[in-house]
Amino acid sequence: MKKAVILLMLLTIFSKVIGFLRDVTLAYFYGASGVSDAYLIALTVPVVLFGVVAKGISTGYIPMYSRIEQRLGQQGAIIFTNNLINVLLLFCAVLILSGIVFAEQIVIVFASGFEGATLELAVELTRITLFGILFTVFIRILSAYLNYQKLFAVPNLLGIPMSLTVIASIMLSAAREEPVLLAYGFTAGLALQWVILLIFSKFKKFIWRPVLNVKDQDLKNMLLLAGPVIIGSSVHQINKLVDRTLASQVAVGGVSALNYAHTLTNFVHGVFVISITTVMFPSVSKMASKGSMNQFRYTLHQSMTGVMMLTVPAAAGVLVLSEPIVRLLFGRGAFDSTAVMMTSGAFFFYAFGMVGTGLRVVLSQGFYALQDTRTPMINAAVSMGLNIVLNFMLAPLMGISGLALASSISALFCACLLFIQIRSRTGPLPYKLFIASLSKIISASAVMAAAAFMLYTYVLSGLSLMAALLITVGAGAVLYFSILLMLKEDVLLRGILQLKQKIKR
Repeated sequence: MKKAVILLMLLTIFSKVIGFLRDVTLAYFYGASGVSDAYLIALTVPVVLFGVVAKGISTGYIPMYSRIEQRLGQQGAIIFTNNLINVLLLFCAVLILSGIVFAEQIVIVFASGFEGATLELAVELTRITLFGILFTVFIRILSAYLNYQKLFAVPNLLGIPMSLTVIASIMLSAAREEPVLLAYGFTAGLALQWVILLIFSKFKKFIWRPVLNVKDQDLKNMLLLAGPVIIGSSVHQINKLVDRTLASQVAVGGVSALNYAHTLTNFVHGVFVISITTVMFPSVSKMASKGSMNQFRYTLHQSMTGVMMLTVPAAAGVLVLSEPIVRLLFGRGAFDSTAVMMTSGAFFFYAFGMVGTGLRVVLSQGFYALQDTRTPMINAAVSMGLNIVLNFMLAPLMGISGLALASSISALFCACLLFIQIRSRTGPLPYKLFIASLSKIISASAVMAAAAFMLYTYVLSGLSLMAALLITVGAGAVLYFSILLMLKEDVLLRGILQLKQKIKR
């Protein structure tokens, strides 16, 4: 599992770097403007309309596929997969037609601060991006299928062709002064991902067939399992909706600034958290189905510790270097000093929630593996309520930064709730080991952050921004892991021991 996680992290870093260039390109040509705001809302609408369903289906798919495969064999599970895809395609066709008809009303709900040309552009772009929902059906389910087959590389490298297609569309759009090309580029990128997944799924014995049986009992069971996840995901999207609606009212470019900050946070989340949970989920699902609870608890503990070991120092680094990071990555072209200030402020306050967000994902996956989708759903509802209340309290006082801080507080609070609740389902987790690891990680991160701040501010001030940041980050990483080794952090020592044994063999 550790070997797969490390490989997946390396692949994800490569994919995320290319994906990050997509946002850098958008920032360069359009900055934090009305056009970029309209484009980002057009990308958000399909995610909210169908992404919540896709999240629930893809999460419930792996445990359901595993059970069907044990009962009916691989061919029976593949027939179920085809039926699931085709039923969802019918549902999405109705959804897309409705979205096209009511596009303006939907955009107004998503960004109440839009008016005039910005509103018109957002409506036009949304009517194009809605067609991407059809491709998203395949992308979500076939990615889960390949992950179950332990072909992790393909789903995690799909972002590369997508990002390259979008980058080309942004450059072409700016050159021709035709913002509508942004939406066509996004939809074309999804279509390319669809083609790639169909090809690689065929190597794993999946071929798309016209199977359709809406009365299938496994399909009904799947929907029952996915229902709470869909509700929980809906809650998350409502959070995002409130964030972006308030951001559109706070300032022109507010939606874009919040998105750029969220992109940076998602880089850490995607590389560290998603890499761990992608490998963890199929494993713990099989452990739960076999009743191997000792293995389940151990794997869950290691996953949580691994997430903390990587997200805590990342958050500490952002707290002391958020402004120079944003300035280095985005501060060029149309991305002016005001955009840097708004984005770095949001990025700073998002850092407080990095750990909470990561632990919530790990613990939620643990509940899903146990086929308990209700607890994470309730947790998501609590998170939404807290986040919305904090949004309306903090946005008038802190602007965009207040929205980021609200998200961070709710993520930390709800991660603590899940941590307490998981015990009733799995039995006692190794809490003492967990707290000991957390203490070591926080101590090492605090020392690292202080050293990084002094190194960047006083020692490297004469160097270029890029050189100073690279040296600071590199030195900070070496210092952090050296301290953990001195403190004899268990998970890190086990990983090094396994690496040494692998080298000897």
